[in-house]
Amino acid sequence: MTSMLRAAEDTRTSGRTAPPMWVVVALACAGQFLVVLDVSVVNVALPSMRTDLGLSTAGLQWVVNAYAIAFAGFMLLGGRAGDLYGRKRMFLVGLALFTLASVGGGLAQEGPQLLVARAVQGLGAAVLAPSTLTILTSAVPEGAARARAIATWTAVGAGGGAAGGLVGGLLVDGLSWRWVLLINVPIGAVVLAGAARWLAESRAGNGRRLDLPGALLVTAGLAILAYGIVQTEAEGWAAAATLVPLCAGLALIGLFLLVEARTKAPLMPLKLFGVRAVSSANAAMFLCGSAMFCMWYFMTLYAQNVLDYSPLGAGVALVPSALAVVLGSKLAPRLMRVAGARTVAVVGTLVAAAGFGWQSTMTADGTYLNAIMFPGVLMMLGAGLAATPLAALATSGAAPEDAGLVSGLVNTSRTMGGSLGLAVMSTIAAARTGSGSSGEALTAGYALAFRTGGVVLLVGTVLMLLWLPGRTSASATK
Repeated sequence: MTSMLRAAEDTRTSGRTAPPMWVVVALACAGQFLVVLDVSVVNVALPSMRTDLGLSTAGLQWVVNAYAIAFAGFMLLGGRAGDLYGRKRMFLVGLALFTLASVGGGLAQEGPQLLVARAVQGLGAAVLAPSTLTILTSAVPEGAARARAIATWTAVGAGGGAAGGLVGGLLVDGLSWRWVLLINVPIGAVVLAGAARWLAESRAGNGRRLDLPGALLVTAGLAILAYGIVQTEAEGWAAAATLVPLCAGLALIGLFLLVEARTKAPLMPLKLFGVRAVSSANAAMFLCGSAMFCMWYFMTLYAQNVLDYSPLGAGVALVPSALAVVLGSKLAPRLMRVAGARTVAVVGTLVAAAGFGWQSTMTADGTYLNAIMFPGVLMMLGAGLAATPLAALATSGAAPEDAGLVSGLVNTSRTMGGSLGLAVMSTIAAARTGSGSSGEALTAGYALAFRTGGVVLLVGTVLMLLWLPGRTSASATK
């Protein structure tokens, strides 16, 4: 009751009649879909981009990295900006930046133009993504309705990641690589118009100013840490080009925590980490995301490099997995009412771990059903079941004035976990494959990555059992 009263006092909304709840949920989910889709849809277009723009191997890597680093680095700042300056405003600013950058990238005539556009896209995504979850949780009351809304948000986000290969393949084969970026423009314009018309403004800043030293430290720290992570693929873990940014990023984040402990109006109140639901759910999302994010990457490589699928064929082959993550996300709220959030998260993670174990038995002459479809469905069904209760718990224990920050933290945990996991799993796979290039050698590397991912998920289940709040609703928490 206290939190409801605080929300009523602290949240200032416009005088416009509130739109139907489904409209708010649809707009928030559409913004999240664009953000996640753009992480994966570009991968299919990379060869065409290289040929058309004359990109080097390093330049091609930075088409992906420029987006990822800006996205990871600015996410917490984007979430706090929504709390202080308005969630609707930040949603519109982030989506406008993202859409305009998509125009610039789609029309780029030289490599540097494309890289700048991708970095601006990442910045826009970092401002937009936390606002999508905060708008949704602010509009839907805690309880079963919010759990269903978060499940839809989770399903749409996961579906965006899964649809990237298919959508990218269709656009590249049917039109050109430019359309993997330009397709964002009409969608972004429609969502912008809808958001400007229907979303109500809300904020909970109470006149506070942005903690500028904290903002600079955490943004620089996360961006440099993300840079160090992406350097591992080209330079390895022991190279100075990797170790220096990794250590520098960690040092800046450590300094950020020291500053936050002493400032009167911190960007991130450290007391948030004392809320069991927030800290435990974010740790679980980081750990599980480090394994689950790799699934799409290695499955696509296996389908194309070993089983000789075309890019479009590989995307189509993963459609059942994409549908499975949507199904898992939609089943989760019903199961949460019966068994509780922790139990559903644990069961989902175990189901995913079983899929990872099955996938690790892959062979160079595997069939579609046993080597891609069935294990992929298990992995993604489990991912959908686990993600919804974890997101619900992670956003349940914070005060209304920290809602945007907590949403940014959720996205940061998932993004940084996925980036670090992909870097580590790629290293593990490459070490097992060695200098071999045969289907058997590649398969051995991919199989070890899935086996390792399964172990990480089992560790994640132990963490959830020991740390997540017990059998309670997602509103539970301290």
